[in-house]
Order: sequence, then C-alpha cells, then structure tokens
Amino acid sequence: MTGTDSGGAGGAGRGTDGNERTFAALPPAQGRAFAQTWWGRAWLKALEDTALDLGQLKKGRKQARDGAVGAVSVRPGRITAVVRDRDGTAHRSDVLLQQLSTEEWDRFLDMVVERAGHIAALLDRDMPPHLVEEAASAGVELLPGIGDLEPECACDAWDLCLHTAALCYQVARLLDEDPFVLLLMRGRGERQLLDELQVRSARAARTRRGEDAGEGSGSGDEAGDGAGDGAAGIRADEAFAARDILPPLPPPPPVPQEPGLPPSLDTEAAPPPGIDADALEFLAADAAGRALRLLVDALSAGHERQPLDRELTPGQDAVRLAASCGDPLIAVRLAEGTGRQRAELDLAVEAWRHGGAAALAVLEEEWQPEPEALARAKADLAGAWEDGERPQVRAGVAGRWTVVGADVQLRYGRDGRWWPYRKVRGRWGAAGPSAADPASALAGVGAGA
Repeated sequence: MTGTDSGGAGGAGRGTDGNERTFAALPPAQGRAFAQTWWGRAWLKALEDTALDLGQLKKGRKQARDGAVGAVSVRPGRITAVVRDRDGTAHRSDVLLQQLSTEEWDRFLDMVVERAGHIAALLDRDMPPHLVEEAASAGVELLPGIGDLEPECACDAWDLCLHTAALCYQVARLLDEDPFVLLLMRGRGERQLLDELQVRSARAARTRRGEDAGEGSGSGDEAGDGAGDGAAGIRADEAFAARDILPPLPPPPPVPQEPGLPPSLDTEAAPPPGIDADALEFLAADAAGRALRLLVDALSAGHERQPLDRELTPGQDAVRLAASCGDPLIAVRLAEGTGRQRAELDLAVEAWRHGGAAALAVLEEEWQPEPEALARAKADLAGAWEDGERPQVRAGVAGRWTVVGADVQLRYGRDGRWWPYRKVRGRWGAAGPSAADPASALAGVGAGA
C-alpha cells in the first residue's frame, strides 16, 4: 500500500488545508477478512447498519474481494475510487462522511495533548478504544455511526450500490493499516495534526512550568535555590515537546551474527552427583541463543508492539527445546522427561513450529467454547466463503470441525483464531499457521482440502 500527500487549492470535499492521499489499488483479498482492527470493523458495521439492500452489500464485498476497486483517493469528507463491473464497465464512486467542526477538532486535540499515551498510540498507527471513548465523552465522534456514510455513484443508484459498497470494504483495509486515514476523512491530515499537537504540547509544557514556578516562589533566596536545583536535569514534558528538534540517537552497535560459545564443562574433575554436564552445556547454549534472539527482536522495527514471551511450563519448554535442536538423542530424553511418546513429541514440535505455545495448546488441550465464542465461530464458518465455495464440515468436540471427505480439520483456538489440521497415519497434526478466518486457514493446507 502506498500513500502520497498532495497540497493545492480545495475542490469538492478537499477542505481548507488541501490534504489528499491516494492509495494504489490493492490486490484481491481472497480468503481474508477485510478488517482486522477493531476500528476497521467499526467502519464496516456502520456500512452494514446503513445498507437497505443487503444483496448489494454482498455483491460489493465480492467486487472488492476480486480486486475490482482502483486507486482510492481520501480527502476531508470524501473517499473516491473507480470500481469496475464484471464486464469492465467503470463507475466513479464516492462515499461522503461529515467533517468535524473547528470546535470539535479543538476539543479532540486538547484531549489528546492531556495524555501522552494518546499521542504515542497515534504515532504507532494505533487507535485504542479509550481514545475514541474519551473523544466521544468530549462530544467528538471519530468513528461513523448509522447513517453517517453517504454514497454517490455514477451508476445513478439512489442508495448504497455494489460499487460504493466495494469502495467501503476496500477502505476498511486502508484503515487497518493507518487510522490517520479516518482522521483525514474527518477533516485533518496527518502532518497538520502532528504539527498542531506539537504546538499544543509545547504550550501546555510552558503553562505547567509557569504554574510550578508560581507554586515554588517565595523569597529571593528560595527562588535562587530552586533555579539551582533545576539545572541538574530537564523535565520529561519539556523533552517530549522538543522531540522533533533534538539530535538523533547514535546508532546501536552491530548485532552479533551468532551467539557466543558457552563455557565448556569438559574438565578433569568429575561433575558433582546429580549434575549432567552434557545437559547443562546444552541448556547454556540454548540460553545464549535465546538471548541473541531477544536482542534482535528488541532492535527490530515495531518491537514495542510485539507481545512479551509468557513463562512456559516445563512441558512447553521441553517442546521448545526439541524444536530448536536436531539431536535425536536429546529429543528422546525430552520425550521421556515429559512423559510423551516420541511420536507425540514430534507432533508437538510440529505444532510449536507453526505458532509456539498457542499452537501447542490447540494440539494438546480440549476446550468447549462458551456459547458466545461458539456463535462467533459458527458465524466465521458461515461467512468466510462465497456462495457455493464453502466446504461441507462436520462439527466435533472442543471447537473442531472436520471437512467431510478429507483428512482435514479446522480447530478454533481460545484466541479466536483458526488452525488447520491434517490426519497422517491416524494422528491429527498441525498443518500450518493460524489465520483470522477459516477460509484462510484451510487454504494453507493445500489442494487436498
């Protein structure tokens, strides 16, 4: 996905600041949900709640899924794209969204400046629910509601048509990547917003400094002592307000290409009773490898969004060790130590390689989804495929559905994701990574599904 900002005098819906972004046409979205983020799903809910003709909505979703939507132009109050019919006929389609007023933008920006976490979230291309909730409490509705999306199309439809519906589904994919697209539709572009936030942050910092100086004022000597104390450092809010003018940090030192060698325990002295020197050397080498991986992860882009590794049970850690080591003797010892047969450990290792502890839990744990989770799973199964493409599945226990006529199974995890399984030599084993919807998970199994 690419985006460009272009200035210029305003046309219809362009707004006073001339902001406009154009996103290149996206590839077909076969086998995937249009919205992964909660704000992307909220956009689609507004679309679906507005539509009077669900048939047109379904046709539009199919058009978007097939890649019929061209480049999307986003301006304040309007999104535009050319959508093609099956026969190649092109239609210009627009969807209008009410812009926020100047007073509403002032309330929103003041609310964001009050909490540094809001600014950090936006810079991280995230729109946390509490930001939207606090904005709504201040009288600023960021996400569209029922009836807020107004369609216009060259096909002369008086209501939402398949072309404007396809455009809205495509925009949900853009919103997933960048919530600033929504803010631009509401009237302000990213650069303008960040500039205004910087000005307001600096102003708020100056105000707080003045208040602090007033509270600490007294005799001349006291004021002098306070100034001397302040010379030792800088306030955090001042540093944050000046973040764009500070020099960049020096680059980090190069990352080692491989972990260091652990100490050798091959000495003349025999190890103490109960100490297995070979096992200890193996664990030390594993710890060095994990330390290098954590370092690489910490220095990678977007590391702050990666979930922290949770503490593993001894059984889970044994599977992790077996997955990272190709020594069959160690695998045998790990199987014995965890009470598994060797074939069971092999299945656990294969699952681990597809998704770590979460994948291992789907393999080894049986859980009965609560009624709400089960209803979501059934809705996923019903809506993941187009008409006539859905395979016949047979429901089993513990959130598992088996494809009729094939040794293929879908398992629904506690995290709401779908895992593909295949039966080999009478045992069910993980056949691929998880997916947000069952169609994508099943597509990863291969043509045999």
